[in-house]
Amino acid sequence: MADGLLVQTDGAIATLTLDRPAALNALTVPLKLALLEALTLIAADRAIRAVILTGAGRAFCAGQDLAERDDPATAPLDVELRARYHPIIRALRSMDQPVIAAVNGVAAGAGASLAFACDLRLAADTARFVLAFGRIGLVPDSGATWFLPRLVGAARASEMALLGDPVDAQEALRIGLVTRVVPGEVLLREARAMAEALAAAAPGAIAATKHALQGAWSIDLDAALEEEARLQGIAGASADHAEGLSAFREKRPPRFTGE
Repeated sequence: MADGLLVQTDGAIATLTLDRPAALNALTVPLKLALLEALTLIAADRAIRAVILTGAGRAFCAGQDLAERDDPATAPLDVELRARYHPIIRALRSMDQPVIAAVNGVAAGAGASLAFACDLRLAADTARFVLAFGRIGLVPDSGATWFLPRLVGAARASEMALLGDPVDAQEALRIGLVTRVVPGEVLLREARAMAEALAAAAPGAIAATKHALQGAWSIDLDAALEEEARLQGIAGASADHAEGLSAFREKRPPRFTGE
């Protein structure tokens, strides 16, 4: 596609593919605008219950397209971040649907940040994560300094961000940056299976769980307990909870409707 994004919907699952393989799926203004639009539309579509974000070719995303920065008319980096990167990160976190990053190759710079912002990260055995901002005189952005310490701990986050050394798939698995590593040829199949499992669950409960996990970072235990009780009250009164109980008693798969 001209904007560099391929959007595919199959049943309850949407797959977004960053599709600029010759440029390692580096992010341009058109691609960022297309990605934000797609995420916004998906967030409003109750028929979609899970999302896969991946890249075409041998990379997940190499971050900002530096060739685009050569244009004198290009917005300053802080303006670009606030106008186009931040809305994408917020969209990934605020949408009810869980998002799986299927990291098929290198995820560098803001491309790594995109993966960090997803709810789950599944990596091909060829995947690498690189935060080499310091080597071009920049600082990690697009949420990297917020997500990374929460994913891997302060010490390892500092090492990745300050030294900028690549972290391969197996090391990413060891430190908890990804949940699974699979051969590259089955990556999308495994991501699809994970998405199908999410899509089969009660969407309201999945959404509430996603937001509760995210909110827990900024509240104390008592507030977290109260938030769990509030959300459980809503879930317990839902038609999906009643259906789940009926299906359990009748020993059949549940048919959740999101009600």
